[in-house]
Amino acid sequence: MKKFNSNKNIIIALIVVIVVVAVLSLTIAKRASQNKTNFLQSAVNDSVALVDKILMAPVHLVTDTATRVSELFQTYEENQQLKAKIDAYDQLLQKEKNNEREIEQLKSELELNATLTSYEKQVANVISRSPDTWQDLLVIDKGSKNGIEVNMAVMAKKGLIGRVIEVNQYTSKVELLSSKNETSNHFPVRISTKSGEIFGILKDYDQKQDLLIVEDLTGASNVDNGDVVQTSGLGGNSPADLMVGKVVNAKTDSFGLAKQLYVKPAADATDLSVVTVIKRSVEVTE
Repeated sequence: MKKFNSNKNIIIALIVVIVVVAVLSLTIAKRASQNKTNFLQSAVNDSVALVDKILMAPVHLVTDTATRVSELFQTYEENQQLKAKIDAYDQLLQKEKNNEREIEQLKSELELNATLTSYEKQVANVISRSPDTWQDLLVIDKGSKNGIEVNMAVMAKKGLIGRVIEVNQYTSKVELLSSKNETSNHFPVRISTKSGEIFGILKDYDQKQDLLIVEDLTGASNVDNGDVVQTSGLGGNSPADLMVGKVVNAKTDSFGLAKQLYVKPAADATDLSVVTVIKRSVEVTE
């Protein structure tokens, strides 16, 4: 009985295979003759395509998401590298500007030293300048070991900027002409006018206008804008003929004589990295 059932199943399977093959053969033959698929085959193809689309949709989604995430990470990394290059370029550009500024200051100092042929000079670097005392003081890297002494005049950028007020072995403190200290600006000066020379004392500084103020004038000469102001050398604390600036305004009395001069400094003390200390006059021998 079991053997009969087994043979029966085989016969049924063969019949099914023959039917399927026959249907496929007829379908293929009909499509070849009509150049189009029949309804059954079209339905089967569409069903298979729909199932394939449904099954592959998550795969495509995961693949697309992974690709986009990968591209996003790659873009982020490229952006970081680009930012690093931009930062490096900005730093290089700023360094170049700083070098150019330092070179210009050194050139100005060399030009100043070339004009001060009759003085013994000591070039020094500014190593400290506190924001709290920006207009008053700065510290240089030369001291008593380099022959620096108290009250020596200090110049920068073609003009007088102050004097030495404190000396250590390797550093010195310089008080600027723009200091609030009432005694810091007291330099004897000489004003060269068309009608002669007059003398006065550099006594004060107008911070709003960035102008030095000369008072205690001697002589009856009229002072014009543009007249040159230099140290006179009187008093012994500073040598003569150091450039201070030029007159930009003169307040006069009822007789037309100058009583107070406003002088534009020859040196810009807002940005100093190198200064020149005037040590003493060089004696000329015949």
